[in-house]
Amino acid sequence: MTAPRKIRVLIVDDSATVRQTLAAVLSADPEIEVLGVASDPYVAAQRIRDEIPDVITLDVEMPRMDGITFLRKLMSQHPIPVVMCSSLIEAGSETLIQALEAGAVDVILKPKMGVAEHLAESRIRICDAVKGAARARVRGRREGPAPTFVRNREPEKKLTADAMLAPPSGRAMARTTESIICIGASTGGTESLREVLESLPADAPGIVIVQHMPEKFTASFANRLNTLCEVDVKEAADGDAVLRGRVLIAPGNLHTMIERSGANYRVSVKEGPLVSRHRPSVDVLFRSAARSAGSNAVGVIMTGMGDDGARGLEEMKTAGARTIAQDEATSVVFGMPKEAIARGCVDRIVPLNHIAQEMLRAAAR
Repeated sequence: MTAPRKIRVLIVDDSATVRQTLAAVLSADPEIEVLGVASDPYVAAQRIRDEIPDVITLDVEMPRMDGITFLRKLMSQHPIPVVMCSSLIEAGSETLIQALEAGAVDVILKPKMGVAEHLAESRIRICDAVKGAARARVRGRREGPAPTFVRNREPEKKLTADAMLAPPSGRAMARTTESIICIGASTGGTESLREVLESLPADAPGIVIVQHMPEKFTASFANRLNTLCEVDVKEAADGDAVLRGRVLIAPGNLHTMIERSGANYRVSVKEGPLVSRHRPSVDVLFRSAARSAGSNAVGVIMTGMGDDGARGLEEMKTAGARTIAQDEATSVVFGMPKEAIARGCVDRIVPLNHIAQEMLRAAAR
């Protein structure tokens, strides 16, 4: 019997400190092996010629060639899943959005040093991003078997949405004239969400989205979508109303929940612990919709690694909401939709290009 192999990662960053820190973080995970490090894209290209990694972590600003240029060359010549690694710089967030457009699978922040809690959360996010990338369908990539993950330790305990709000009462809520739509996505979700939102009319029902992204980048992501879509798209702020024709994107590093005020809805944006290993968490958003909107809501779970959102979608379904999942063929990573489908809480499984139409139909019922 062939022994399962680990996910092989090449780290590309011009900072020796960052290379060492990332190597230590990734090597500590039993499912990941650091194949090598490179100080710039030219060194990285030579290492790729010697041995092809499963995933590359790539810095944005480097000498001799910037990360975006290298990413575009890589995607056109030898597509490999790439996770962009950036410092927490708001001015650079537009560049990271360009990276996602160019084919990067995910964006992570460089590890936060000095505070134990921050470093622990950075480790979770970095390792999860690499594992998600290893499973991703990359445009133009020659298909092959995904790495078989090594499982030689107990999984870390994950907090549920209980950490942020109580479970729904279980009573189906009366139907009102307005429906709202809640969407959850992770790995591969940025471009998939763009396709869905671009297909919506200007008077679409109010929508709230959790897309796993670092803080600062969600504002740029929302601004970019706002220039492309007929609906109004913005990063959610505490107290924002959920209105017809408006899409609210949960801000990175904060949980976003729906609250009911009479016949209307607004969002509550709060700090809190990681839930299902994420902040913002899809489970938190979906549970809040189950509690506050019930049968007035539509839940949509899209491409992403892991199981964030599956439990929450089940709670929405129990509360009377209509539920939709993206199909495997069009998901970059079929983790989150697969987990929800396995729970038996999905009404419709549809390809990416049918999601907008399906959720509008569900909201009109």
